[in-house]
Amino acid sequence: MIAALNPLDSTSLLTSAGALGVFLVLFAETGLLVGFFLPGDSLLFTAGLLCTTRAGDTVHLSLPMVLVAAVAGALAGAQTGYWLGRRGGRVVLSRTTNRHLLRGMDRAQQFLARYGHGRAIVLARFVPVVRTVLNPLAGALEVPVRTFALWQVVGGLVWTVGVTVAGYLLGASIPGIDQYLLPIVGVIVAVSLLPVAVEIWRSRRASAALRGSAGDGDQ
Repeated sequence: MIAALNPLDSTSLLTSAGALGVFLVLFAETGLLVGFFLPGDSLLFTAGLLCTTRAGDTVHLSLPMVLVAAVAGALAGAQTGYWLGRRGGRVVLSRTTNRHLLRGMDRAQQFLARYGHGRAIVLARFVPVVRTVLNPLAGALEVPVRTFALWQVVGGLVWTVGVTVAGYLLGASIPGIDQYLLPIVGVIVAVSLLPVAVEIWRSRRASAALRGSAGDGDQ
């Protein structure tokens, strides 16, 4: 079963690894830069849906087990990323050439500058790639240990429990919803990418405005 595991396909991953897969993916996505591509949001939502299936179905998960695995993976991953950043994060982040990570690093820096440490750490949980990069970046920038630990726990709990329970409640209210997993996961992925699209649009708009101001000044 584990041999068939596809880490990019939430349903495949949950079928193969169950709650353990939730822990491993969230730990890698929030703690290791190489995990930036993993499907955290869709995985949590799908896991919540699959907790509403019957015990005899192809995939049936336990909601308490999923919640424990999700919280543990997200909190342990973020703290690991932070400590990796404290130990040598500046060097690692400065040497990366991956364009997705570079964009994520820019957005993470914008989050910290715009919202301050606490709000940025919480909000980053809901933005793909940013939730991967912000933790080591916070360590590299020497965000106080207690401040980071407090807010990453708050953000981790809100994100993991909120998204998983949302999937569970939807599955419990609509019988047979597991038959429509593919389109539902597609919608979740699209929604999770909205903050990224908004940030890119804002950045381009700000750049265009600066170019316009520079052009006016030259005249």
